[in-house]
Amino acid sequence: MNIEDIKKLTESDMTAVDELIKQRLYSEVVLVNQVSRYIVNSGGKRLRPLLALLSAKAYGYQGKDHYSLAAIVEFIHTATLLHDDVVDESELRRGAETANALFGNAASVLVGDFLYSRSFQMMVELNNIQIMAILSESTNIIAEGEVLQLMNCHDADTTEARYIEVIHFKTAKLFEAATRLGAIICDRPDAEEQAMASYGMHLGTAFQLIDDVLDYSSSSEEMGKNVGDDLAEGKPTLPLIYAMRNGNEEEAALVRKAIEEGGLDYIDEVMAIIKKTGAIEYTEKAAEREAKLAIEQLEHLPESEYKEALITLAEYSVNRSF
Repeated sequence: MNIEDIKKLTESDMTAVDELIKQRLYSEVVLVNQVSRYIVNSGGKRLRPLLALLSAKAYGYQGKDHYSLAAIVEFIHTATLLHDDVVDESELRRGAETANALFGNAASVLVGDFLYSRSFQMMVELNNIQIMAILSESTNIIAEGEVLQLMNCHDADTTEARYIEVIHFKTAKLFEAATRLGAIICDRPDAEEQAMASYGMHLGTAFQLIDDVLDYSSSSEEMGKNVGDDLAEGKPTLPLIYAMRNGNEEEAALVRKAIEEGGLDYIDEVMAIIKKTGAIEYTEKAAEREAKLAIEQLEHLPESEYKEALITLAEYSVNRSF
């Protein structure tokens, strides 16, 4: 199975989710409509809502609540993007202008708040306290992850363990929630629910690690954002942490300076050090381990196209160019 097969398999479900997203984005405030529609329709992978759908279908779910869960997860994710781009002062995402570049920081932050609150309205409508508990906790942990990342910015002493913690909080937590919810709406035993949560956590970690790799090994056209953005923002991601740890004294000092000062003044030198120290390969191997652990969590699932799709997504997370 490949990504195109997954798109065909979930086409009708994703169409239903997209329709629900359009309905629930509506606001009588024109600017809310403009900004939220711009960001939601800007060509994202829709990976998190896809995971919510696939995890439910892997257990044979026949209802419609998985559409609401998929839309909620996408709204939470979109809200974090709006806030992220303001904090990072980003101007490009998915090959297009960011919402904050187009509409301004204030509008982006406030519409992000609208999407968070709309997602909580939709949670209440599902009338399931366990779903509300998981999604509210996840949203809170994601916010903590944003703050942890902010604290790590320009801090060249950030350890690999601290950085992985940021990934778990900021990125992987929503993957974990999306896959766990599929087990919950199918009333699966706690062990299976935890296995699906672990699948999502490992998958989300692998996905983010490859994003870190792509920031130093892809092209702006492929990525849809500027190469070296992480360095420009002073983010000590794993390739930088490893390069600093394994370079010689002079190389480590230069990477440290690049992280502490931010900007792209040393981008060519840093890229050369990353290449020399094997930092890209190290980060890729870390992502591959996470993807393997994710796949192992699916052993309890009955054989189906949906299980195969979940396995394919784990493999895709480490074998992509954007």
